[in-house]
Amino acid sequence: MASLDGLSIFIRGELPRWAKVRQRLNDIEEADIAAAIAREFAKPGIGDTIKPGQMVALPAGSRGIHAIDQILKATVAEIRKLGATPFIVPAMGSHGGATVEGQLSILTHYGITPEAMGCEIRASMETVLIGQVEETVPVYFDKTAYEQADVVIPIGRVKPHTDFVGPVESGLLKMIAIGLGKQKGAEYFHARGFRHFDHLIPAVGRFSLTKVNMPFGIATVENGYSHCSLIEAIPAAQIWEREQELLRIARERLGRLPGEALDLLIVDEIGKDVSGDGADPNVINRDVVGLVDREALGFRPTIQRVIFRDLTADTEGNATGVGMAEVVLRQLVDKIDPVKTYMNMITAKGPEGARIPMTLDSDREAMYIALACCLDTQVETARIARIRSTKYVEDLWVSEPYLHEVLATGRVDVINEPGPIRFDSAGMLVEGWS
Repeated sequence: MASLDGLSIFIRGELPRWAKVRQRLNDIEEADIAAAIAREFAKPGIGDTIKPGQMVALPAGSRGIHAIDQILKATVAEIRKLGATPFIVPAMGSHGGATVEGQLSILTHYGITPEAMGCEIRASMETVLIGQVEETVPVYFDKTAYEQADVVIPIGRVKPHTDFVGPVESGLLKMIAIGLGKQKGAEYFHARGFRHFDHLIPAVGRFSLTKVNMPFGIATVENGYSHCSLIEAIPAAQIWEREQELLRIARERLGRLPGEALDLLIVDEIGKDVSGDGADPNVINRDVVGLVDREALGFRPTIQRVIFRDLTADTEGNATGVGMAEVVLRQLVDKIDPVKTYMNMITAKGPEGARIPMTLDSDREAMYIALACCLDTQVETARIARIRSTKYVEDLWVSEPYLHEVLATGRVDVINEPGPIRFDSAGMLVEGWS
């Protein structure tokens, strides 16, 4: 590795002091997951659609949905009460390197194992072609679920998508259209480009509902702390309309950064368990393909430069979205699994997301270099924020020049009084989250 001593000219000036603050976010929460699932199964048109002796497939995705292991386990229990036999199928497009072993590993990370769930997990990457929509778009469906189940119950979190805006975005219809389409279906789907997702997701999802017995789906919405705040079983005929309403609720409850404009955002971890793009574009207000004009839509704060510090353990080397940052730490780059990352980016037709940004050995170097790349910014007065990940934005470190603005929102409290930004002997940040 070449020496970066020549960049030392940019590492000068005193960084501003910063303080740890805490946001008050939407905190509506489902306190008892099992009770919520039982409540939904008791509704007319839900549990009574499952008959004794039937085989029921439950798709499990790759996103870090809060309490997904509890949701699946409770659903398995309710299906067994009805005299049917449930099994789980991975439904995650190309994630996990588009291999059975990789997708099972992801489920294991989430606590989804046969022993914990009380049912089989039947994993395969095979699909069946069940038709086509819009004349040229083939619709694929998980072969195991299609051939071995009498009933399929999609389970998904409704939230704003990372790369497009539409009437429905991430949720049940996307789980049906892309997750259950496996890698083959996901690739054909993405080949049309994100600009077509607003109409393709509902087209493929609604078509699949007419070809596969999916009497209802189970939707979740999370609050500002990324905890499950709503669980709802939706009859198939109502999914299209109800998911649009749930998306509006999800937008309102989403945890976001406070304030209007940042010079530098530091994100400790990115990963597929955090967001499809590693870091949620609805939080950092930039995305891999750049199709959404978030500033024009009023998304705030605007952010000049972003540093990604590391990968989550659960992403298992998948660094999808790393290209959204301007600067990353070498500890992140050293953990990248190129096969998993490239497979994801090839399937999504978004190679930009795998580009490696400027790479520095330490936080201190990264912060100074990122600030040197900012416009109309001085190191001493830089507006800086640091978060653990885009999934957890309750606690932040914010620099003094930014502090007055976040306090003015009326929903932020100071936890630690301002002090110097401290580094250890290796130039790594000392302050943590405890």
